[in-house]
Amino acid sequence: MKLFQHNNTLTENHVKADKLADDRVPDGFIKRCPKCRTEIFASKLDNYATCPKCHYGFRISAKRRLDWLVDEFEEWDSQLKPSDPLDFPNYQAKIAKAQKISQINESVLTGLAKINQRQFALGIMDPTFIMGSLGQMTGEKLARLFEKATEQRLPVVLFAASGGARMQEGILSLMQMAKVSNAVSKHSKAGLLYIVVLTDPTTGGVTASFATEADIILAEPHAIVGFAGKRVIEQTIHEKVSPDLQDAENVIKHGFIDNIVKRQDEKKLLSWLLQFGGENNG
Repeated sequence: MKLFQHNNTLTENHVKADKLADDRVPDGFIKRCPKCRTEIFASKLDNYATCPKCHYGFRISAKRRLDWLVDEFEEWDSQLKPSDPLDFPNYQAKIAKAQKISQINESVLTGLAKINQRQFALGIMDPTFIMGSLGQMTGEKLARLFEKATEQRLPVVLFAASGGARMQEGILSLMQMAKVSNAVSKHSKAGLLYIVVLTDPTTGGVTASFATEADIILAEPHAIVGFAGKRVIEQTIHEKVSPDLQDAENVIKHGFIDNIVKRQDEKKLLSWLLQFGGENNG
């Protein structure tokens, strides 16, 4: 009995020591890949922010993605900001925090871009802005992106990242699915190319609409791609699902994705694809 108590004391001391050690490690000092569990010093991550072992792309802001993606960029509709139509509790504070973190006014960055002198309309959804959720102004910016691209006869490249429709804006956020899809349809009928890159995560109404309406659907390694979350699926079907059910590597097997591409290869691949992307190449 004494030995048992002594071992318990040792265990408790080790737990306390580990907790104290954790407290001394600054937040963000070490990142753990959510897919392969590799631990990486944050300072060792390159600008692409990918796992050196499995190539999973960590969630990054739209502006950070711009650093390595394009040669030139001119932002569109930067003045558009979220409203609070339902007077949702603490929503204004959440918006202000998201704007500070992402350095943009809404969960998508849009504009005119160039890669190797090829001009196109670019949209980048930002997972650091309320998980890239689809709000009224997100939908408005995306609809305008496709409308301007149609008018100027430009291909569109969209980097999708979203947790779905923004609950704080209720049904008004859900309406954006139809609005953006309508703009995508007009762009397609004009004979112009639309390329989407699914990043981690792309879920909810975004997946159910414009993120899967592209001519070419690419995805980053191990990106979560799906509609409902695993917990909701399991509660609905009363069965456990595979941990990799919604990984891009599984989704591509079922024909919903055309190719999986590492971040380091995206610029080169997009440059090649955009050769066939439209009439106006600057």
